[in-house]
Amino acid sequence: MSVDASLRARAAKVIPGGMYGHLNAVLHGDRYPQFFVRAEGARQWDADGREYVDLMCSWGPMIVGHREPRVEAAAAAQQASGDCLNGPGPVMVELAELLVDLIPSADWAMFSKNGTDATTQALMVARAATGRTKVLVAHGAYHGADPWCTPGLSGVTPNQRADTVEFTYNDLASAEAAAAEADGDVAAILVTPFKHDSFEDQEPADAEFARGVRALADRLGAALVIDDVRAGWRLDLRGSWEPLGVRPDLTAWSKAMANGFPIAALTGADALRGAAQSLYSTGSFWFSATAMAAAKATIEILRESDGPGLMHRAGTRLREGLAAQAAAHGFVVRQTGPVQVPWLSFEGDDTLEKGIHWAGACLEEGVYLHPWHNWFLSAAHTDEEIDRALQGTDAAFAKLRAAYGAD
Repeated sequence: MSVDASLRARAAKVIPGGMYGHLNAVLHGDRYPQFFVRAEGARQWDADGREYVDLMCSWGPMIVGHREPRVEAAAAAQQASGDCLNGPGPVMVELAELLVDLIPSADWAMFSKNGTDATTQALMVARAATGRTKVLVAHGAYHGADPWCTPGLSGVTPNQRADTVEFTYNDLASAEAAAAEADGDVAAILVTPFKHDSFEDQEPADAEFARGVRALADRLGAALVIDDVRAGWRLDLRGSWEPLGVRPDLTAWSKAMANGFPIAALTGADALRGAAQSLYSTGSFWFSATAMAAAKATIEILRESDGPGLMHRAGTRLREGLAAQAAAHGFVVRQTGPVQVPWLSFEGDDTLEKGIHWAGACLEEGVYLHPWHNWFLSAAHTDEEIDRALQGTDAAFAKLRAAYGAD
């Protein structure tokens, strides 16, 4: 029995289902390992010692390289002084100042631990500010795992979903119709920077749609909230819609903010400061200083090195390489999403059968990516790392052709 299989058997006795949530390997395919023991730079090692080029970046949190020395040193120095104390450390103020200085839409910042914390907190601020209840959200969009937004409905009551009204992403008329359905009771419009729903091709935000929902929020007197948890820090350090010229009232951040240390943030406009101050929103570990020190170091590295530019270079190299390989092996593929947050699907593969087979073959060749969830690039994905990944994906295309034939 492999080490991974042994750990799964033990876990099944003491953990419901043996594993749960988005890292449950059962959801990913038969060949995915569940347990990992080490990471360095752009690589990870599973419990059986197999090495992978990590194109998932721990599902997003890693952004400057696993165990990046400067981040690790900042975290270790803070940990040596104290982490979870009777109040936050000075680094909380320093991190908030850094965010306000960096993000044009931010006049203040609040901190928590997970993306769900930040999106939920954003809606609380919007409701406190407006006195309204409804939130407009795109159908199929992922905003976290609390009852109001979790994709699964087990344990969720209808009342917990009653205050969300859905629209179709990139369809301004649909958003207008959702606002009309809410009948004057809209507290917020919550959107992702691009459509990154699982199991389907990604879709960039249309500039007219982005400007339209900004105008709609203004007309309704509602808050425009950008959920930048997944895309944040990879596309534009100022905020993912900043290149479109659209600034939100509130932005939720997490995932890559501290290179794997647990932290989330909500930033907002001065007009919502009073509403934010009125909340009772807290957690035992929300003010722990170590993750804040790691976040400060991570963001400084990204700013100094043009992290988004490095990731764009890596993503472009990967995308061009995959396109050439697919064509050479006779496959028609679609590569969607920003190159820093990519995904690949096969033409006509509605059941994702080919995608799952190819992703499994990539694992065998030492490349960790995913058949139905977007991937992530990091500043640690050098040309050498991308070229090593492409060696594996090329071999995986060959295995796919042997199993299915060319398109």
